[in-house]
Amino acid sequence: MSDHLKWRTSSYSDSEGSNCMEVASSPRIIHVRDSKLGPTGSWFRVRGSAWAASLAHAAGDGAGCGGLRNAG
Repeated sequence: MSDHLKWRTSSYSDSEGSNCMEVASSPRIIHVRDSKLGPTGSWFRVRGSAWAASLAHAAGDGAGCGGLRNAG
């Protein structure tokens, strides 16, 4: 299934080939992989709602994460 997805590289990935994360979306699932491992490497998938909550938490607003906020 991975070969039918349109993968996008994170805007935070650097041009040196490290810290590379790629994502591909389908109707309700987000697929995530490490681009250094190539298309045959392992990847995981999460529900779109869980991905959105993770991004909100990483951004520090805590939305969708049970009201948790960054302690920093």
